Amino acid sequence: MSRVFLIDTDTASDDAVALIMALRAPDISVAAITVVAGNVGVDQACRNALYTAELCGSSVPVFRGAQGALLRPHEDASWFHGRDGMGDHNYPTPKKSLEKAFAPDAIIEIAEKFPGLVLVTLGPLTNIALALKRKPDLAKLIGRCVVMGGAPCCEGNVTPAAEFNIWCDPEAAHIVFHSALPLELVGWHLCRGDAALNLRDIEKVQAIGTPLAHFAIECNSIAQEAFLLQTGEVGICLPDPVAMAIALDPAVGTAWSRHFVDIETISPLTRGMTVVDRLNVAADARNRHTWKDLAQNPPNTNVCWTLDTTKWKMALNSALS
Repeated sequence: MSRVFLIDTDTASDDAVALIMALRAPDISVAAITVVAGNVGVDQACRNALYTAELCGSSVPVFRGAQGALLRPHEDASWFHGRDGMGDHNYPTPKKSLEKAFAPDAIIEIAEKFPGLVLVTLGPLTNIALALKRKPDLAKLIGRCVVMGGAPCCEGNVTPAAEFNIWCDPEAAHIVFHSALPLELVGWHLCRGDAALNLRDIEKVQAIGTPLAHFAIECNSIAQEAFLLQTGEVGICLPDPVAMAIALDPAVGTAWSRHFVDIETISPLTRGMTVVDRLNVAADARNRHTWKDLAQNPPNTNVCWTLDTTKWKMALNSALS
């Protein structure tokens, strides 16, 4: 029996590759793709999701969601992914149209239809927060919630403290992390270093020779340049596909621990920071005079710290073959 996935995405170049991995997985049924503003505006992200599904030969329903953060103006990441989010290669207009329902409503309806499904979030958490506001007990219907986001105990990629997806709508992230969702945090750190596609990895993908393999590299062309400029690392970082690989097979993540995670929403310096109580100091009675506001918050998130890079890259190549 296939597992049911629901994917929420701000579809740009790495999201597109993650969607391919899910849509091509033989044991996965993707019930829907819901789209949120993030890397690009929500309309462009919808177009990118529809186009990617079409490339996979999938008729998965795609729903348009929030066009901006709950309380802040939308700020995109077009500098990293290109104006269209897909490397500005002028891909054709998809043939299929969007569904009529608003994405947060669709999330609720699909979760009710498929209780225990796997929710994978690849963008800002605005749609999920809106769904939780509409249905506070939504968490009871979700089997796993794999969140690509955050920079747990390390530097961010949009500020020194924060990763883009969480920074883009920290208020939404705060709602999600204070819900009862079964959260698994897959941070930006996991796509760097050996996990990034180096030049040899890129050659291997191109040698697969399929249209999907060609697309996966081509649509990340601007992202590859931006990654080098940002980090000095040569290659393509693919945070959303890494998260999808873990959603498909949790064993791709090799070190996990459970902690209380909170989101900073007030400070301009640390806006969107994923504050991980890695030493569980808030739960230590000796520290409660210092952490009195946190002492009542038990661990709420499984945090992934390390990755089996061989398994991750094998999963990617398999999806593109």
